[in-house]
Amino acid sequence: MDYGYFHYDEPYTRPRRRRINYFAWTVAILLLTGAAFAAWLLSFYIFGQPERPDSYHVLQKLHKVDPPKRFELTAAPAGEFLSPKQLYDRYISMGSAELAKGNAELARNYIRNFQQVRGLVPYVVGRYVVMEARELGPNDIFTSGMVALMGAVDNGELLMEHVYPADAQALPLMKQTLTPGLEVKLERTHDLSAAIHAERLGDGRVMITAVPLLYGTYTITRGTGTFTLEPPLTLNLEAGWPLFKEQGRLKAEMHYTQYRRGEASPQAQVPITGLAPSGATARAENALVRVEAAKPVEPITVAQVPPKNAKLAAKATPPPNHGKLAKNKPSAMPAPSVAPTAAPVIAQQAPPGAAPPAAVAVATPQPAAPPPAPAATKAPIVVAAAPMPVLSPAVEAPAPAVASAQAAPTDSSGTALASTAGGGSWKTFAPGKMPLGRLIATSDLSDLAGRGIVGERVYLKGQFVVNFADANRAVLRPRTRLASAMLHLGGSSTRIIVEFPAGYTPPPQGTVVSRDEARPFEITEVRKQEDGQLNVFAREIMQ
Repeated sequence: MDYGYFHYDEPYTRPRRRRINYFAWTVAILLLTGAAFAAWLLSFYIFGQPERPDSYHVLQKLHKVDPPKRFELTAAPAGEFLSPKQLYDRYISMGSAELAKGNAELARNYIRNFQQVRGLVPYVVGRYVVMEARELGPNDIFTSGMVALMGAVDNGELLMEHVYPADAQALPLMKQTLTPGLEVKLERTHDLSAAIHAERLGDGRVMITAVPLLYGTYTITRGTGTFTLEPPLTLNLEAGWPLFKEQGRLKAEMHYTQYRRGEASPQAQVPITGLAPSGATARAENALVRVEAAKPVEPITVAQVPPKNAKLAAKATPPPNHGKLAKNKPSAMPAPSVAPTAAPVIAQQAPPGAAPPAAVAVATPQPAAPPPAPAATKAPIVVAAAPMPVLSPAVEAPAPAVASAQAAPTDSSGTALASTAGGGSWKTFAPGKMPLGRLIATSDLSDLAGRGIVGERVYLKGQFVVNFADANRAVLRPRTRLASAMLHLGGSSTRIIVEFPAGYTPPPQGTVVSRDEARPFEITEVRKQEDGQLNVFAREIMQ
């Protein structure tokens, strides 16, 4: 057989199989698994411990860390208020490892803006005295502002370095304010200074680092000028804790000892290095307090509703801008004295200058018919000479003589500086004599939070229960009945923060406050949080 005839056929041969290098594949898989495991550990290390300088630097590069933010007094993280003795007892009993773990958690909570807090945030309260203050620089954790070393008045074994972050323009006034001997009183109702570090000193004392979460405006009780704190844009964690290193702290304590010796009389207590002034010593003459500006209320720009009864326009009442003009009905023909003639004279002179109030007052021509013309003409001439120059400035600065007869809304008190320690000051009114505005109930607060308060006065009525009260502020909640509570009508997630003027005493805790259309609260702001909590800020305007 000729095998060459079938030249297209080839003899059957088994194909050669390539050898697989299992060892190389095993090594590659192990390397990839190790890389994935290392990446997972690294991400856990970086994101789980932002208080470490290297982790914080990487998170900043990745834009995964937010700068510290400013908190509101009513929206701050939940915490516990610790006195100097409680702070000392807590941190002096910790071991080295436990203290390091606690400091890491405190710094981590501050860097995360208290978003993932385990437990309660420790807030500092009590009386402290400034020993020394210095300016912060690029070699500190907080790179701008000032830090003050303070000693607790009630416990000499506790020191505190209180951080005051601020812009550069506020530093000159801060240096004049934060002087040795200045008293700083931190109260749970006005201040939120969170402890972010604790250091156990070699002599058995404890020094904590605190920063105010409100970043508010401060002033001193015996002085002028205010400075405002600002949250830091970034932190320099490489500088390390605390801000007052050992040498700087010892030097500050020595300077304060010399200051106390110069201030002390021969019979006074001899100051001891490392000990804060005891409670037996005289209280500091000056004190640092936090203040806040009262939010101004926009004036009424909406045209007034004309009275339904024609008799309302025929009555010349003292408050032309009042909603209830027919309440105080004066006599039709009184004796020609200054009081009854003053109102018609002001009403006749007002139309050329003030349009809205005069539109109601001009329509009262009742003194046109009285027969005793000589007596009626003399009195207006005498009275009109005084009010006419006062009515030209109109509403914002009425003279004392006209203010009793004209209760027009004034907003000049809206920009007054209201101290949280003693209450603010604004114009108050008699029951039923407040300016015209919109009256709402607690069920309408949700709609008001959606659209806001723009160019109108809004009053709140209803029944409320006092949950908390302090010197000039009370926190109320709507009083709900059993059926309303079950149906979630006027829900318990509404909180009304009412501020009272100076000299007023807020209602005690647990009492029921009823407000109607004659004695309402004036709403200044409504805020709705992400969790549905509705915070209503109001103030007392009733006399």
